[in-house]
Amino acid sequence: MAASGAPAKADVASVRRFNRFYTSLVGALDDEHLETPYSLAEGRVLFEIAHRDAPTAAQLVEVLGLDAGYLSRLLRRLERRRLIKRTRSAADGRQSHLALTPSGLVAFRGLDQRANDAIARLLKPLDPEGRRRLLEAMHTVGELLGAPSSVTPAGNAIVLRSPRPGDLGWIVHRHGVLFTREYGWNQAFEAMVAKIVADYVDSYDATKDACWIAERNGERVGSVFVVKDPARPGVAKLRLLLLEPSARGLGIGRRLVDECTRFAHDAGYHTISLFTTSVLNAARRIYADAGYRLVHEEPHDAFGRKVTAETWELSLRPAP
Repeated sequence: MAASGAPAKADVASVRRFNRFYTSLVGALDDEHLETPYSLAEGRVLFEIAHRDAPTAAQLVEVLGLDAGYLSRLLRRLERRRLIKRTRSAADGRQSHLALTPSGLVAFRGLDQRANDAIARLLKPLDPEGRRRLLEAMHTVGELLGAPSSVTPAGNAIVLRSPRPGDLGWIVHRHGVLFTREYGWNQAFEAMVAKIVADYVDSYDATKDACWIAERNGERVGSVFVVKDPARPGVAKLRLLLLEPSARGLGIGRRLVDECTRFAHDAGYHTISLFTTSVLNAARRIYADAGYRLVHEEPHDAFGRKVTAETWELSLRPAP
């Protein structure tokens, strides 16, 4: 993505103000980090050595982004304290592998526990929603500034769950934002989404209707609905399949569609139908892979764009 020009002075000042707040909050400027004999930099070096398999100094320079001379001085201090040891590399005599000594392991474990306790104290005053907002904001900062995966939520823990308070509003909001950004659709689309969601609430029948929210590492990244078609008995409608850009390509969309199929089959529907447009290529691939077939298409002038409207269907009963 191309840069959008130099940042405003006020934006730079805001980031610097936050940096000053956060460095003070975590004690980054303290000589005795977490009330220990070690600085934050020394603690970080101990952490990296503890979590890596005999790293070299060159590897730590790359990981930590430190000046090689500064890191060398840190390592010498830790070595004098008998917290780390060096072993000459058999493959390259110019390199040494680093490891914690027994004393170093004790020091690291103490630092690690104190760090966990300090963060727990920061989080304790927040309610679950506040913690969720904080973690989402931290993930967003890391994602936008190019943080490596090691400092953003680990793994791909995917959960499909029923909607909670606030989720339905989120669905409307994210549809409006993403479809305007990616396809140039106007507010008529967001209004349509809001009406679909309102109709779901007004006519909800637990035996015939369902909604799922997809979470990845506790963050909302997708949604889908199955609702009855009042004009066609026995037909379910799959509606409002949504995936955040960060969650695409992970198989979440297919899981959401499969959940709709399972629910519709168990609810006694014989067919699932859905409306989409020809420009939604990723969604169309998911539908095709799940067995849906295109049964109707026609020009459609809506949402400020001319598109081809498509109806896809999946039969839930084997052919006779």
